[in-house]
Amino acid sequence: MQLVPKTNLTPEMMPITEKIILDVGGMKCAGCVKAVERQLTQHPGVKSACVNLATEVAVVESEVGVVDAEQLAKHLSANGFPTQPRTAASASNREDPEARQRREMHSALKQLVVAGLLLVFSGIGHFSTISGSNLPILNNIWFHCGLATVAILFPGRPILVDGWLGWRRNAPNMNTLIGLGTLTAYTASLVALLFPQMGWECFFDEPVMMLGFILLGRTLEQQARGRAAAAFRQLLALQPQVARLIANPEKIGQDGAGRDAVIGSASIEIPAEQVRVGEWLQILPGDKIPVDGEVRWGQTTVDESMLTGEAVPVIKQPGDFVTAGTINQSGAIAIQATRTGSDTTLAHIVALVEDAQTRKAPVQKLADTVAGYFTYGVLAAASLTFVFWYFLGVHIWPDIAMSTSMEMAHHSPLPTQHSALSTHYSPLLISLKLAIAVMVVACPCALGLATPTAILVGTGLGAERGLLIKGGDVLERVHQLDTVVFDKTGTLTTGNPTVTDCLLIEELASEGESSLVTDPQSLLQFAAAVESGTYHPLAKAIQQEAQQQELTIPEAVDFHTEPGLGVSAVVQGKNVLLGNWEWLSWHGIAISETAQQLSQKLAAEGKTVVCVAVGGILTGIIGVADTLRPDAKATVDKLRQMGLRVMLLSGDRQEAASAIGKQLGLSSDDVIAGVPPSKKAAAIQSLQTGEMTHNSKPKSIVAMVGDGINDAPALSQADVGIALYSGSDVAMETAAIVLMRDRLSDVVESIHLSRATFNKIRQNLFWAFAYNTIGIPLAAGVLLPSLGFLLSPSGAAALMAFSSVSVVSNSVLLRRLAHRP
Repeated sequence: MQLVPKTNLTPEMMPITEKIILDVGGMKCAGCVKAVERQLTQHPGVKSACVNLATEVAVVESEVGVVDAEQLAKHLSANGFPTQPRTAASASNREDPEARQRREMHSALKQLVVAGLLLVFSGIGHFSTISGSNLPILNNIWFHCGLATVAILFPGRPILVDGWLGWRRNAPNMNTLIGLGTLTAYTASLVALLFPQMGWECFFDEPVMMLGFILLGRTLEQQARGRAAAAFRQLLALQPQVARLIANPEKIGQDGAGRDAVIGSASIEIPAEQVRVGEWLQILPGDKIPVDGEVRWGQTTVDESMLTGEAVPVIKQPGDFVTAGTINQSGAIAIQATRTGSDTTLAHIVALVEDAQTRKAPVQKLADTVAGYFTYGVLAAASLTFVFWYFLGVHIWPDIAMSTSMEMAHHSPLPTQHSALSTHYSPLLISLKLAIAVMVVACPCALGLATPTAILVGTGLGAERGLLIKGGDVLERVHQLDTVVFDKTGTLTTGNPTVTDCLLIEELASEGESSLVTDPQSLLQFAAAVESGTYHPLAKAIQQEAQQQELTIPEAVDFHTEPGLGVSAVVQGKNVLLGNWEWLSWHGIAISETAQQLSQKLAAEGKTVVCVAVGGILTGIIGVADTLRPDAKATVDKLRQMGLRVMLLSGDRQEAASAIGKQLGLSSDDVIAGVPPSKKAAAIQSLQTGEMTHNSKPKSIVAMVGDGINDAPALSQADVGIALYSGSDVAMETAAIVLMRDRLSDVVESIHLSRATFNKIRQNLFWAFAYNTIGIPLAAGVLLPSLGFLLSPSGAAALMAFSSVSVVSNSVLLRRLAHRP
């Protein structure tokens, strides 16, 4: 179980909730999904439940300490859905997904082989009768009766048992429909065989064909679902299983550092999940790094392609950080664990992807609602079909009844004496056949698989490319986007600004309070001292410039930071302020005309202006430039080509933001400047409500692209938050899409993949609804009076199997289509 506190809620407002993850078996169709969700939500203490048919996982949100996961699992198991709670202990003992897939495929293939052999014998006898050839054994009606009996008792038995259990639990499913259709056809044929004077046709080949087609469809569907889940299995395979624990790390380096020291150290192999934070691990060439950690000894190159997508290995040396799942290549190193188990970056990625696969798109709600009543509706339709044709249809169109009966007799493998009797008028059997076809052709499975299989493929494909898309609801919002807002610093720009100008305000140089600052070097020293108390790209640039000039940085105390405005500290007894004009004005610092002219000149060049005040007097100005990312312009252009409005949101002055916007080809209306981090969420909200729009649309569906830390409120406010991965939990939790690679172009790819995935969902739902909308009336005989078209039960089974296979295969095609622009 994972404890997930809700944000923005006080304990007085609502109790803390937790998520319980259950592995649920026995689900066959969307009706089963609805039944499981209903049983879960009816349990006391459960607030919501989301069940995924493709991954067979249920995520239950409940009050902390109120719901027992074991009892919940037992309740579902008692109702026919074998369930096991997902805990830390059970996760390690859980069956490997790939091994489970192979086992299920092997079982399905065995059933299919038996059904296939029976189908072949039945088909040979069926077609030999049509062609007029005489095959004594294969033409014998008792032989066909035996084939049907074997088909029902062996490959068909699991279907019949599951269908009966569903009926008994008052939760009929797809197997209930198939079982009713199969047994009805078999029973009617058996009665016709035992009582030939009744004039009924035998159609023992129908149960055999129905079961054969259904098992073939399920095998193909299982194979397609395996391909759909392949990306997620590959992601799970990245998780290391073994770690080499260094028992005495203090001995490393006593006789020399580097490769020999690491290789020579004594190590013990332990399961990776048992590693604790702070322990030292030995990583040899070719090893998969088991935990997130810091390199303490040695130097190597690490393949981080699973995380960044970059094929070029990254050099790692003492002080650098490594990530679980990446591969050590060239050298032996010793690392100290910083994140272990479920806290590693890879574990977070796996958890996010798995969670995304259970989150449904809102468009799926309609399908779920329909699926909940689908089986009852089909049974009602089959009953109405029988009643109509038996009491009305065969009397209104007697010629159709006669020709249909003769056609059945012609295709029946009965001996001659039975066939002659079968040409008699038999409205009961005709009505029964049409009712059976209605039961068999209906397929709630396609509705249940439409959304989860597409999300399974889309999120798995995204994980392969370093794009973490958090579920079907995100996909639907991305599809509706019309505006993309970029943060500037660290998002559109490299985030590594450099000092370009360090200017004294000459007219103030003689002021007594500023006598400590006599030249640009001393100005830079004071600025670097104040910035040593904060971590910001501008602070880093000033400190790096002071280090490059080999300046001594004085000591500073009493630091205070106001995000988006500035920072202050006491240096050599003087209060020093660094920040923008608003920060200085707020502290009552006078701003001269000369200073304003200098800052306007720097801002017009696209530089960020940092004002420096010492002892209450404006002393100097530092200009800092941050260059655009190499792919920023191309990204903005591609987004525009996709029909999206692109905007820039920055805390910088208007001049600096406009200079960056001009380089990107943005108009002045699309540049929003002077917005501190605390007010960026309000700016996004203004766009959403239409207060900031300058076009005909009153409201906008907005995506916010940021670094995931300072922009967290704006990412949360946006309809879709997109975070460039920064190594922080904030990025993982706040954004709807996390871009693991340091590429701005991934914004385009994530939107493209989301659109492609959502299009697949809509296609799948359309075909699932269209199939049943067309298939059920055809099976009910709607074309029988006008065209003489009769859909046999075996034909209905083939169509039903095809519907599920087509939906899953269409989702798998996403892997081929998603890379296209």
